[in-house]
Amino acid sequence: MTEAEYRPPDTALLMDEHVRRYRETDGEVGYIWNGVPILLLTTVGRRSGQPRTSALIFARRADDYLVVASQGGAPTHPKWYLNLQATPEAEIQVRADHIPVTTRTATAEEKPRLWKVVTEVWPNYDTYQTRTDRDIPVVVLTPRA
Repeated sequence: MTEAEYRPPDTALLMDEHVRRYRETDGEVGYIWNGVPILLLTTVGRRSGQPRTSALIFARRADDYLVVASQGGAPTHPKWYLNLQATPEAEIQVRADHIPVTTRTATAEEKPRLWKVVTEVWPNYDTYQTRTDRDIPVVVLTPRA
């Protein structure tokens, strides 16, 4: 996807408001955003030690959930990604389900295959990658038993 093909998302529901409405309604409001599924990822703040929650687009591969640390193509990684690097255990909420997960960044070998999976859900990721020099990570969230 080129910058000319990029379609800006509807930003009526964003950040803290998105998280709040998703939680209040068990995803009835906020699970589908701009036609794609959203999960809530709760990490441990690497400096504060406090829980931090982000609403993120996700894709699936078998039992795993896939999220992308794109931040719209910003030059730096999102804070949630930095938190996961410090503490890879997290929790996701998918609709009403709360799922403990272990997280990891996709390897260089597996990333091209996973990138195809996530861009099928949200093609704008290709545009985001053109906006930055950093390699945008795909994060694999594996449910814990």
